[in-house]
Amino acid sequence: MNIDDESVTTLEDLRGDLAQRYKRTASGGSSVDSAIVDADMAALDGDGYVIWEDLLTPEQCRQIREVVRPWLGHTGRNSFEGRRTQRIYSLLSRTRACDGIVANPRVLAVLDRLLMPNYLLSALQAINIQPGEAAQLAHHDDGFYPIPRPREPLAAATIWAIDDFTADNGATVLYPGSHRWGKRRPGLDDQALPVVMPAGSCVFFVGTLWHGGGANSTDRDRLAVTAQYCQPWLRPMEAFTLSISREIARSVSDDIRRMLGYSIHPPFVGAVDGLHPLRLLEAAQDS
Repeated sequence: MNIDDESVTTLEDLRGDLAQRYKRTASGGSSVDSAIVDADMAALDGDGYVIWEDLLTPEQCRQIREVVRPWLGHTGRNSFEGRRTQRIYSLLSRTRACDGIVANPRVLAVLDRLLMPNYLLSALQAINIQPGEAAQLAHHDDGFYPIPRPREPLAAATIWAIDDFTADNGATVLYPGSHRWGKRRPGLDDQALPVVMPAGSCVFFVGTLWHGGGANSTDRDRLAVTAQYCQPWLRPMEAFTLSISREIARSVSDDIRRMLGYSIHPPFVGAVDGLHPLRLLEAAQDS
């Protein structure tokens, strides 16, 4: 790969591989009205989060619930994962039922503005908070990247309510405006807002927003799915190119395939043996 290719004037001119074989195309977010995206971006700028209701139908929630529940066997290994919280990682390697969550157009439309082109999927998990679970330690999702605050977000997250979120059953607790804070953590005087929303809703928040899972003082589980995303030059939380087979990568949508890492951050971040990673999928079967 030669970044001095005469056909390239600046690094920003590159939107695919250097051979220009795989040119970047618009995401599914391009179908969303720009006025709607403007309003979503204004909410993110002011509060650090936005809530969307009715993105999933009751039937879609039922399907996800039925598909996911047989795998909900183990609780967390520490207090952060949750001693009474069940988690399933790498959902894309198990089912196609959550593909519509990962690549929802409303989500992609915001990500298209918030992050750089060819942003990556960083995590996709089912999280089931069981009765008796304590509140999770407040954190921000891009806090493990060692870049001091205050700063622009390096990541973003969605949490999808498969069951109703209530103030008592473990609804995610947000700290509005905390995405603008510097080094400090949430204190007793800061507003802690439970995300109360019906099943089928989604809360989207930037990676610098402080939040945590709430305590579940009810006698019922609270199931959610979270999809998280990061800048294309960062290492994602989950190594999807290892956990997801090439056969599955061939079967998912272009948007999801790109977010799994079958894409290039110009000029060549993400290359495989000097070539665009999509070439790996041209073989008839996994090697």
